[in-house]
Amino acid sequence: MSIILNIETATKNCSVSIATNGDILAIKELNNGNYSHAEVLHPFIVDVLKEANISTDKIDAVAVSKGPGSYTGLRIGVSAAKGLCFAFDKPLISIDTLTSLSHSITIDEGFIIPMLDARRMEVYAAVFNNNHQKIREIKAEIINENSFSEYLKSNKVYFLGDGSQKCKEIITHQNAIFVDAKFPSAKEMAQLSYVKYQKSDIENVAYFEPFYLKDFVVIPEKKKKPTY
Repeated sequence: MSIILNIETATKNCSVSIATNGDILAIKELNNGNYSHAEVLHPFIVDVLKEANISTDKIDAVAVSKGPGSYTGLRIGVSAAKGLCFAFDKPLISIDTLTSLSHSITIDEGFIIPMLDARRMEVYAAVFNNNHQKIREIKAEIINENSFSEYLKSNKVYFLGDGSQKCKEIITHQNAIFVDAKFPSAKEMAQLSYVKYQKSDIENVAYFEPFYLKDFVVIPEKKKKPTY
């Protein structure tokens, strides 16, 4: 039996679950439109362990969403996961954020394109088939009316994630289906982390870094006009 703590902080959804052999025992998450991970992540970890009646030393591994996503969100999640792994000598498992997001829906045919917002009209996106197999790698790309045309021309394509919402008015193909209210979650991570744990597919805790995809950009504050 494997007990895995799953941590997801790549977007505005702060999510934590505890699972046994991929089956969730407890989950807690908050998506209030803000990045409140620094305040709520550690209390969420305490809450799910308490609800599942599992002590920290009984965890077999810690899984964390590795990105892409919010720079600050990823740093908070990875730092917490690595801290637990160091403190209790547990293995670290990383889960691709877009792969996890793709598992939040099930389709019979067509393609799944999970998208995360990357400022303005840019998104982080990958393409998956109906079996959740990645058939196009993750890219940071600017969306226009021709985006994903090769998939849309003969198949239904399901767009989901916070990046998809700003694309509705641009990607207007009849085969485009936009799925609302889907975010990366520790719910979908549970099965994915269990599969990796069975294969001993783990990270080097000391050297693991999130997959940012793009460099962090600091936006300078606007200078205030002087008052006389």
